[in-house]
Amino acid sequence: MTPYLAGLFASLIGLSAFATDVSARCADHVPQLKPQNASRDRVGQDLDTIQERGYITFAAYEDFPPWSSEIAGKPVGVDIDIGRLIAQDLGVEARFNLVTPGEDLLTDLRNWIWKGPIVGGSVANIMLHVPYDSEFACRVEQVVFTGQYQVEEIAIAYRQDAYPEDPPVPAYFRFDTVAVENDSIADFYLSAFPGGQLGHNVNRFPSMSEAMVALAAGETMAAMGALAQLEAGKQDGIGVHTPPLPGFAVGSWTAGVAVHFAYRPLAYAVDDAIYAAIQDGRMQALFNAHGLSYRPPELR
Repeated sequence: MTPYLAGLFASLIGLSAFATDVSARCADHVPQLKPQNASRDRVGQDLDTIQERGYITFAAYEDFPPWSSEIAGKPVGVDIDIGRLIAQDLGVEARFNLVTPGEDLLTDLRNWIWKGPIVGGSVANIMLHVPYDSEFACRVEQVVFTGQYQVEEIAIAYRQDAYPEDPPVPAYFRFDTVAVENDSIADFYLSAFPGGQLGHNVNRFPSMSEAMVALAAGETMAAMGALAQLEAGKQDGIGVHTPPLPGFAVGSWTAGVAVHFAYRPLAYAVDDAIYAAIQDGRMQALFNAHGLSYRPPELR
């Protein structure tokens, strides 16, 4: 399963309305004492130290195209380019650590932002592609969630020869085949579709990339997953659209970054860098360069 979607679903399932005001969502929250960690690694570095030493470190998920992956020993992807954009704004070099996902988002944040993994590796200054939800943010006080840069959403890719007139919607999969990534949000949604009516037509693959290969080969009529992953695997004869998804509580979400709670000036600087890139069109151009649609978050 895609690490990011696994973390998103495991941590945020049942939470809704991502755009709800954070102060309202946190009104009844009772703050906990900040943990006195005996860190396995030195946690982060403040903004001044980062600028003095000349580089900033990013944690990004491995094997997660089009967001982050490795080609010929070098990190590539949209998130990698966003990390370089942030580093350029801060006047430092960007260094990346492609990390293996944990069981859920909270584990990843603990490993790569505020404590460090038990074995191997160290915390990073910034973790990329972190889903934002205000209720979850209230509970994870060790982390500042900031720099929201993209609204992601679930979409459907389809063979245009199979649907020459109307693109498919989930109800079509009572009769038509659809590919999903195993244990992904789309998989859970289709499996829970009223009465389990779609189960026999859902074909599960280890990754969304493999699902899109199967779609291109005609092994399935459609595929369902995160829009960017569908667009990244799109070939001639394949269309992609974002239909209404009835009953889907987590049909879209906002991706941003995470910073250790002790380094607020760094969090502010990163947020400013991302905001400026959205405002002046650099973020849009970055997504265009990767052949992806761009949906910005609500600007402050």
